[in-house]
This record gives sequence, structure tokens and C-alpha cells, in this order.
Amino acid sequence: MRNFLERIQGRLGELNRAERKVAEVILQDPQQVMGLSIAALAQAAGVSEPTVNRFCRSLDTSGYPALKIQLAQSLASGAAYVSQAVAANDGPATYTRKIFGSTIAALDNACQGLDPQSVDRAVDLLIQARQIHFFGLGASASVALDAQYKFFRFNLAVATQSDVLMQRMLASVAHTGDLFVIISYTGRTRELVEVASVARKNGASVLGLTAAGSPLARACSHSLDVPPQENTDIYMPMISRILQLTVLDVLAAGVTLRRGADLQPHLRKIKESLAQTRYPTDDEVTDEVTEE
Repeated sequence: MRNFLERIQGRLGELNRAERKVAEVILQDPQQVMGLSIAALAQAAGVSEPTVNRFCRSLDTSGYPALKIQLAQSLASGAAYVSQAVAANDGPATYTRKIFGSTIAALDNACQGLDPQSVDRAVDLLIQARQIHFFGLGASASVALDAQYKFFRFNLAVATQSDVLMQRMLASVAHTGDLFVIISYTGRTRELVEVASVARKNGASVLGLTAAGSPLARACSHSLDVPPQENTDIYMPMISRILQLTVLDVLAAGVTLRRGADLQPHLRKIKESLAQTRYPTDDEVTDEVTEE
């Protein structure tokens, strides 16, 4: 497929004056355009939003989101749809090293960008909640399920839901004292933004684990911003899930420390309940033989 930026360059002579302004802004700094809304691009080009949409259709894309995906593909240095860290000719040793390296770097960057006061406020919401719902869709659904396993251990009423219809129904009957933790890497999933708004309207608190300034972040009572490290519009979610899971580990540690020693007997009881479900380790088998 011909590079999308080359297609734009080749079509300059066919565009009207207003559409050409849009093309010139994109060609001047395509990387910056990737982070612009349609309104921001229209303003940068000095045109209207309908003009931007006409420009998109002239390039045989369905609209601005589709154009950005095409643009991301042109800018991507990695193997298409896999990871921006990986090149098409990488061997096992190379792509293994790259994936681990990019994940470690992303975790460090996210740690530097995470506000401790925001973390503390999120822990407050979790501790004060009468009931906690963890919501996620797509790749974030498994993260929400992991959160249920973690926070159940703190003797809290916890549930997770990845069905959007059930999410809407639960939000519609929310009450003061309920906390909805909504997990979305991009913060642009319409259904989750709507669920957040419904839950807040009914008196519940909503904590978002999402991108700063996103539609979801704006709809929440409080947003714990997860700095974006990969473009999930074009690549499969990899680093994003690790970041979300790690932030949940941070919150779980915060709840544990805040609850203090009183929580220890409850945690020990849960651990002991699992002992009979596991085969003994080699050391435990050796000890049993020695005692006999």
C-alpha cells in the first residue's frame, strides 16, 4: 500500500484551497496532528470542521478517526498492528529484548508521571466506598477482573463487569456510597464515558484509570492519569495493560497500608483457604519424608 503521506502529497494539486490548508498542516508535522482533535486541526489550518471531514473523504477514508489510523500506519516504524518497538525483520532475540526494554521504560516513565496526591485521593475513594464496581471493555476487561481478585481480599464488596448493557443497568441504579472504577487506556470509548456520567448523576463516585484530559477523565469524579505510552488505535495493547495492572497494584498497596494491622487476620485467612488447592513444593515434600 502506498504511504498515506505520499498520497496526500500527490493529491495537493486536486484539492480546493481550504482542503489544501488541511493537507499542508498534516504534511508539515504529521506526528503532532496525531494528537489533535478535529476541532484543533481545523483551527490550526484556519478552516471549519466540515472542511476537515471533506478532506478525509477525498482521501477515501470514512472520517477523521480513520484518517488518523492511516496516518499512524505511515508513521509507524514497527511491524504493522503489533508493536511500535518491533521491526518487520526482527528475530526472536531482538524482538524479545525490544518488548521487555520498551515495557520497562514505559513503566519508569509512567511512575515519573503519576501524581502521589492523586494516588492518595484514589485510595481515599476506595476505602470510603460501600461497594466497588470495576468496569472495563476489550483489553481493559481482563484488567478489571484482576482488580476484583485484588480488592476482594480487603473485605470490600467488589464486583467486575465487562458487559456494556449490565454496566449501564448498574450505573442507572447507583447510589451515594457506590464507587465505579472505570478502566480505559484511551478514555475515548463512548459507552464507558456514558456509564460514568450516568453513575455520577445518580450520586455515585467514579474513579477513572485513563488518559489525562480524555472524555472519560472529564466525566469522572476523580481521574488517576495513566500517561499514554503506545498508540492502541493502531497497535495491539501490550504496554497499556501492564501499566493499568501496575497502577492497580499501587492502589492495592495503598489500601493495605491505610487499613493497617487490622486487615492482616483477614488476609491470612484467605491465604490459608488456598493452601489445600496446591501441590506442595519440593522443599515441603522433602520435609515430610524427613519427618517420617
